[in-house]
Amino acid sequence: MTSPTGLFDRYQNYRVRRWLVQEQRSAGMLTTWRTRHRRRVLVVTVVIALLGLTVAGLLAALDLGVAPIVVAVAVLLFLPSWTMLRIACGGQDNAPDPMLDEFEIAERNKARSVGLALTQSLTLPPLGYLILAGTFAPQADAYRTAYAGGLLMMAALMAGGCAPAMILGWTRPDPEPES
Repeated sequence: MTSPTGLFDRYQNYRVRRWLVQEQRSAGMLTTWRTRHRRRVLVVTVVIALLGLTVAGLLAALDLGVAPIVVAVAVLLFLPSWTMLRIACGGQDNAPDPMLDEFEIAERNKARSVGLALTQSLTLPPLGYLILAGTFAPQADAYRTAYAGGLLMMAALMAGGCAPAMILGWTRPDPEPES
């Protein structure tokens, strides 16, 4: 039988190996996007896409047929900008501890803490919508209510999940020039 420490150590070693492979794979990608200014452009783009998902949820709640189009546009904006932001930040929002120094660990943990608080606070309004719609409007279209609530909840969860990388992308200084 494996001891908990041995299992945890093996998992950490696996995470380090996986992170190193991913870092090596993306090391030469998007080098011009690694400046603070360009990372901030990506952060703003991700925020706009997440706001688009929120607007789509509100449009769906109001039974406006344009919601799926707004969702498609938001997702098409979100996916490349989020991927580029993660590459430009070096994936340090979820890097294993052995790959970071003490300052980077503290910075990452603060960003994760903000992400958790953001997730908790942003999921309350969609949850309240779903509860209130089910309580006070049981005759309402269940599909529309679930679709709207799902979009709003998805936007909230994605915002909280993306927050650590967005915070690090926004606050980190420009990388040191290679000599």
